[in-house]
Amino acid sequence: METIPLTNVALAFIPVMVVLLVMFRWSLAVSESAVALARMLIQLILIGYALNWIFAVNSSWLVLGLLSFMLIVASTIALRPLTRKKRWRDYGQALCAISCGGGATLAFIIYFVLDIRPWYQASSIIPIAGMIFAASMNAVSVAAERFVMETKHGSAPIVARNEAFKAGLIPIFNSLLAVGLVSLPGMMTGQILSGVPPLIAARYQIVVMCMITGASGISAAIYLHLVSKNKTA
Repeated sequence: METIPLTNVALAFIPVMVVLLVMFRWSLAVSESAVALARMLIQLILIGYALNWIFAVNSSWLVLGLLSFMLIVASTIALRPLTRKKRWRDYGQALCAISCGGGATLAFIIYFVLDIRPWYQASSIIPIAGMIFAASMNAVSVAAERFVMETKHGSAPIVARNEAFKAGLIPIFNSLLAVGLVSLPGMMTGQILSGVPPLIAARYQIVVMCMITGASGISAAIYLHLVSKNKTA
């Protein structure tokens, strides 16, 4: 693939500016969205430099440290929609859910599906872990917010758990239904643009969709089990 010139990268921000303008005209809070956009830009630039070094070192301890950091950040962001004061137990529950659901899925994919050797091959495990942990984080985030809303409206913990689980999986199953018909997901698109035959790219995308669905569902289930158990205790 040809390198995208920086001027062309800058042009990609125009549609985003339109969204921010609409938010401003409708008197919605623009600051949080602007901060998120700025963080995205800075974080991706920094991680681009960092990954060059990490891929070169390719240390198992370094990879484990980075995966741990990713899990901590993911569990913190997952609880962002909750408006009530968050306690250490809340973060512990999110961390446990994402670590168990996402971590188990990551290990299974690495050892039994992709057969990555050595397992700490940074150029492979870090991108895969990023997709898995992000999907788990989003599922837990939606499920947590829905669980709180259901309990506020008087639903029993078990009913709230079930409704929250269904809500947490809505984006995932929408993606499963739309893939190939509405969208070509990022990994498949990137591989096709880089010259990989579409059928080979499709195999990898199937693996990605399965691991994202599994990690999201398991993580959301573990989190909801923990919080509903506390409600009924």
